[in-house]
Amino acid sequence: MKKFILLVLFSFLSLLCVGQTITKKVLFLGNSYTYSNDLPQLIANAAQSTNDVLLFDSNTPGGYRLQDHNSNSTSLSKIAQGNWDFVVLQEQSQLPSFPINQVNTQVFPYATSLNNLIISQNPCAETVFFMTWGRQNGDSQNCAVFPSVCTYEGMDDLLRERYMTMTINNQAIVSPVGAVWRYLRTHSPELNLYVSDGSHPSLLGSYAAACTFYTTLFRKDPTLISFNSSLTETDANTIKAAVKAVVFDHLTDWQIGNYDPNSNFSYSNSTTTTVQFYNSSTNATSFLWNFGDTTTSTEANPVHSYTSAGEYFVTLTATKCDTTSVSQQTINTSILDAHTVGFEELTLRLYPNPVGDKLFVECTEKILRLELYDVLGRLLKINTNETTTMDLSAQKTDVYFVKVITENGVKVEKVIKN
Repeated sequence: MKKFILLVLFSFLSLLCVGQTITKKVLFLGNSYTYSNDLPQLIANAAQSTNDVLLFDSNTPGGYRLQDHNSNSTSLSKIAQGNWDFVVLQEQSQLPSFPINQVNTQVFPYATSLNNLIISQNPCAETVFFMTWGRQNGDSQNCAVFPSVCTYEGMDDLLRERYMTMTINNQAIVSPVGAVWRYLRTHSPELNLYVSDGSHPSLLGSYAAACTFYTTLFRKDPTLISFNSSLTETDANTIKAAVKAVVFDHLTDWQIGNYDPNSNFSYSNSTTTTVQFYNSSTNATSFLWNFGDTTTSTEANPVHSYTSAGEYFVTLTATKCDTTSVSQQTINTSILDAHTVGFEELTLRLYPNPVGDKLFVECTEKILRLELYDVLGRLLKINTNETTTMDLSAQKTDVYFVKVITENGVKVEKVIKN
């Protein structure tokens, strides 16, 4: 009977979770590829069918480039409204596939400029690059002067490469619509994603884009979408399965979630009941420690003294905007010794401390990796390949934490940069 009750309770909680409404506010800046078939509304309809909400605005003049949006008063004013969860940037359809020298001057700088403006006006927003697709039979207009775009595959490869460059360089995420189209063209060639011009999307193409954006923005399985627009159920299901295979099953490949806070910590003790906690969380701006004895702290790297020896369940909640990550460990102060948990008889020396430009690390165990963190727990630098010297010349005068990872454990030491 107990198992049955637990199963019913689990099923009920699962239903509550699935039915939970998520609301996202999104600004779309692009051109006719975004405007065609009212892509933002298709995404909103897909979200509504899963009990989610997409609130959106857009500016999509035909043929517009990122360079144009950089100086367009409508685009700039919409960015400045603030409170967006995401701002989507779509470049002119051909431009990112052009020779790299041209892209370096006509695309990348404007992607960065817009991204910087978005973050300055919307500190909790993420920039989303809309990866578009190669033309149905390649770019005949530019084939003669740039043979790489003569075929669909050649043009599409370049678009994907340049959109990924923009995404990574700006610590943004990408909605990989072009990659989904490539998958569909390979596995379901009977689906015509284009209208007669061989460039703009048919309803099938825009529906594929909408499902891709739904998964990118809400991080949910696209097969949950019950909205099929006017497509047949078979065609809609084929598209949703493709989005699941390309996007949902590989979110981090598209940088989705890679900049979320990630909570993590280690600890050591100076006395049996006084514990130094070392925060190695990444991408977080605030922290909340619960030491398991009814006391808390918002310091990045607190020292906590327990009133008695015993077992305590310690929780660190790392937060950035409305996103949190929680890590937990159980510590037993009655058996703590003078070593960091995870180490046996370890001799570790970091010198000089305070340090100038070069920090040297000596350890009785083989060092696999050194990591440098600031006082907010942000990862700044990594040394691998058993390197035992860390160059700190680029770091400002401040307090830092060095994580030493060996074959048998992890230890964190505080260093002061002069």
